[in-house]
Amino acid sequence: MKPLRVRIGVLGLALLAGLTVPTAAAAAGTAPSPTVEEQRLDGAVPQEILRRSGFDTVAPRFARALDAARSYAEARRIVLHEGSALWRRAVARAQGRGPAGGDLSRDDDRPLYWARLGMTRHLRAWQPEFGLGDAQRAKLTAALERTSRGQSTVRYPRGEGLRRVLVTGFDPFTLDRDIRISNPSGATALALDGTVIETADGPARVETAVFPVRWRDFADSTVERTLRPHLPEVDLFATVSQGRAGRFDVERTNGAWRGGFPDNENVSRTGTVPVADPASQPQWTTTTLPYRRIVAADTGRFPVYDNTSVTEIPAGGTAPVVRPDGPTPGSTARAGGGGDYLSNEIAYRATLLRDRLGLRDGLPGGHVHTPVLQFGAGNTTEVTDPEFVRNRLDIIAQVRSIVAVAAGAAERARG
Repeated sequence: MKPLRVRIGVLGLALLAGLTVPTAAAAAGTAPSPTVEEQRLDGAVPQEILRRSGFDTVAPRFARALDAARSYAEARRIVLHEGSALWRRAVARAQGRGPAGGDLSRDDDRPLYWARLGMTRHLRAWQPEFGLGDAQRAKLTAALERTSRGQSTVRYPRGEGLRRVLVTGFDPFTLDRDIRISNPSGATALALDGTVIETADGPARVETAVFPVRWRDFADSTVERTLRPHLPEVDLFATVSQGRAGRFDVERTNGAWRGGFPDNENVSRTGTVPVADPASQPQWTTTTLPYRRIVAADTGRFPVYDNTSVTEIPAGGTAPVVRPDGPTPGSTARAGGGGDYLSNEIAYRATLLRDRLGLRDGLPGGHVHTPVLQFGAGNTTEVTDPEFVRNRLDIIAQVRSIVAVAAGAAERARG
């Protein structure tokens, strides 16, 4: 009976002192509402994509495992395991290993995107009996994002003779315009992760990661946090995103400006790209990819361009001016070759990180824009069609070829 008397005494003292005794729910914090991205999940198209890929089982399995957790430490282990398992499953499906899970083509990146949102939505609303503080929930969510995007599993084998390449992609975006959207850069990341490609100077191991289309994640340094450990050890990096219709672009120059187009949470951000040590932040960074060799090579059916255009405010000026041949001295950035959205921003951040790490002269890296992935003519309602699949497969194959050319050219340049 002694423990009981102790508990009553503590409560009694608290009441006598006029203090409020916190309940478990109050200590745990309030579960946030679903995000804009998560709210799209219940639509017919996301559910069809999940069902036709077999990924409709991912979130329910995650929910059962998480609901059985009896401590924060156990919940963290579950999040790390299930997030990593989702990434491995998406990569395996894209690369033809294991069951397809349905009739949706294996090259599709969308099952990963929608399955992840099912997991984050459950985690966001989860109220365990042991109590979960807001900071703890945020850490679990961040861990789920990193692991399910391949950001925590970039690893290269030891030994010589195998060059190291890092490639990044993006989630689908502009989903309110067409919720069926797929992103060929994300599909490419799944197709290339952990593979070995042949270059003119030998084999290269490719590791990949996928990033969200959200301004806040970039402001929180998700790019730098993911790339910083690996840029010193790789021989080449390429950030990849979806760009213009019918063409590839190697973006020569990246600008330190956010143009404000809404992201996947329908949030707009305009202003200078927020980075650490803004006092030393340049207005422009440049590619070190071997763009001349890439453009000259026969890499696939889409033309590849060396894109040198930018938009700037000239030194002493006030109005933006388009410069087809790159920025002029002392100008202020308003758009890089890749525009002023998150594709430009990942290119800017990655190349700025390269330069700040002192790697500019020895590390080829920069941004590649793929063609817009288009559905077949007349398809305005179906989630897939033969031309859509063919376009995505051709884009993936051409990115692989571009990376192979770049890796081989970079090695010859160093030699």
